[in-house]
Amino acid sequence: MQDIARLRGLVYAAYFGHWQGASEEDNEDNPVLRQIGFTLPKYRTRGAGEMDITLIEGRDLTHGHFVHAGNIPADIDIIVVGSGSGGGVSAANMAARGYKVLVIEAGPHLPSSQITHEERQMAARLYKHGSLQTSKDNDFVVFQGRNVGGSSTVNNGICLRIKDPDIRHPMAKDVLAEWHSLGAPINEAELTAAYNAVQQRLGISRIEERSGRRNGPHLIKAWKKYAAGSTDPMVTAAAHGWFNKNYGPPGTEAACAYCGYCNTGCPYGRKLGTGQSYLLDACAVDGAKILAETKVESIIWHDQPGGGKRRAVGVNAILEDGHERQIMARVGVIIAAGTIASSKLLHRSHIGGTGTGISLNVASPIIALMKTGATPCWDEDQMATVVDCGEYLLESHFQPPMSMAAMMPGWFDEHHRRMRQYNNVVSAGVLFPADRRGRIDGDKLHFKLDKNEDLPVLKRAMATLAKVHFAGGAKELYPALLRGQTLTPDMDIDAFFDEAIKEPDDVTLSSSHPQGGNAINADPARGVVDTDLRVHGTENLLVTDASVFPSCIRVNAHFTTMAIAQYATGRQDPFAPH
Repeated sequence: MQDIARLRGLVYAAYFGHWQGASEEDNEDNPVLRQIGFTLPKYRTRGAGEMDITLIEGRDLTHGHFVHAGNIPADIDIIVVGSGSGGGVSAANMAARGYKVLVIEAGPHLPSSQITHEERQMAARLYKHGSLQTSKDNDFVVFQGRNVGGSSTVNNGICLRIKDPDIRHPMAKDVLAEWHSLGAPINEAELTAAYNAVQQRLGISRIEERSGRRNGPHLIKAWKKYAAGSTDPMVTAAAHGWFNKNYGPPGTEAACAYCGYCNTGCPYGRKLGTGQSYLLDACAVDGAKILAETKVESIIWHDQPGGGKRRAVGVNAILEDGHERQIMARVGVIIAAGTIASSKLLHRSHIGGTGTGISLNVASPIIALMKTGATPCWDEDQMATVVDCGEYLLESHFQPPMSMAAMMPGWFDEHHRRMRQYNNVVSAGVLFPADRRGRIDGDKLHFKLDKNEDLPVLKRAMATLAKVHFAGGAKELYPALLRGQTLTPDMDIDAFFDEAIKEPDDVTLSSSHPQGGNAINADPARGVVDTDLRVHGTENLLVTDASVFPSCIRVNAHFTTMAIAQYATGRQDPFAPH
């Protein structure tokens, strides 16, 4: 059933992702989009005081920032593997210290001007496995960017701290205290300073409410109505509000134009991913170059006399043309390829204990049919508001046609009926931490929810979100169940989800936030990197991505990944002689 449902999703995505020619102009009268009443961004009418949907020039990397197989520098000090949130920050900090840096990225470079709203093509080019990456048993779709800029190119720019001062349930788990108990005593004041440095560089701030329009306010208004009728202290203490993001920043001419296509890249240069910020910083001082479409296979080691710590002296790489090449580094190597890729690379490089204790923030959506006549939700920011319920989060989100069709449950005529209501639906999802359930098994992520611990949380979260939707005036709901059931206000919601979700295979689950695998631990027997993010037993190999998280941080990992890279490379020179 699950495999058939995945195939169903692909078929519907292909249909509703129909694209004519090469540009928006070629699709002004796209028959599939016309069928569901959707208007492409170029043809939307915005009122007075709202953002025009235009490209902000000069924010992208250019040809001069890149090298290719024939002109790789010979005088490289530091190799950074991965160009996303962790790699970009690390490269900028190392270049600022005067090092010659080479950033190696497995994916291609697409500047803003080459990004379009053709969802099928952008997903194929910007995501790992074309956005079809799954866990070993196909229980989860795991979304990860594979391009220059990494997941920062295709995410929603959400920037939440582990201990966010504005949107955090007062009874939520203290993640940093848990890290300490697990053997990772990260200095909280220094991590806070790292967050602050990233926030200042990217202009991170609360998004403008004009970008939310309908879907974002729906969640907040509906939550307030729902919470007003509850006596549960977890409900009444819940925190809610608008997201902080690295868009624009807000209040400027470069602010987010809320086209609704964040997850297939920003064609307007308004989202400050690492390709529009930290990688530019690294290259601006002539300290860094970028080598794209190159896969790093393993670390090259120099064995120290007398059996001392290993020293990384370069990497074995497969270039765009398929040739293998040794690329040497005089000072050190930084790995920031993401939880799955970093774990596999370290394992291939004979580092022990990698790829274990992997966590996911697990997501599942519920789409709600509302009354007609309101502004369609696709003309706004994809994700605008959040409610922290303590053990899980509720997040507003809305998808453009292809992605919504793949996400929309239902079969055949019922699916088509629901998509014809595209202008009259709102959407939100649950997000809950599945902590240290996974490992790398062969070449894939093996990840299983615990039926006794995780499934009850999932059921409670889905039931809560359903009640919130109904409190906000929903007529019927379409939870992401493989059988495509419809939920109506007269039904017993708790009983419905208790019966409908007996095992993870009954519900569509995804994650964009893999964490762990190469955990920080002061004890080499219990972790892969030390508290300075240096791989145990090595002199000069660092890991600066979410794979070092000792446990799940509950919230979107984007900001914390940048902060942990800043913590490792910004406080002090990690390669300076001791």
